[in-house]
Amino acid sequence: MRTRDILSTHPNPSAHLDKIVALVNSAFACEQCCTACADACLAESGEMDLSHCIRTDLDCADICSATGRMFSRQTKPDSAVLRTQLEACKAACDACARSCAEHADKHAHCRVCMECCRECSKACADLLSAMA
Repeated sequence: MRTRDILSTHPNPSAHLDKIVALVNSAFACEQCCTACADACLAESGEMDLSHCIRTDLDCADICSATGRMFSRQTKPDSAVLRTQLEACKAACDACARSCAEHADKHAHCRVCMECCRECSKACADLLSAMA
């Protein structure tokens, strides 16, 4: 990805550039994983109710997308807003990972999504620590 390339060209790059790059890449990857997992859940046949998994997938995808976009903008950030967004993203990723974990042994897409969500949650936590 070219995330580092573009963010490092900003006239006032963040002191936390490495962690922001990791977060942006992880958030957009997680958005894609969650969207694909929700779609795969819809295509599954059988008796298993995947509605909660689909809901958490879609909520997580939306929050990850917004988070990635917000941290791609470097001009005059509001730290309180960004911290709150990171906390929301971490919470959504944790909830989605838990939901997908319930189906990970039966559905490979849930296992992969669970892993993506855990990676994004860690990237959120790492950046939150750096911003403290």
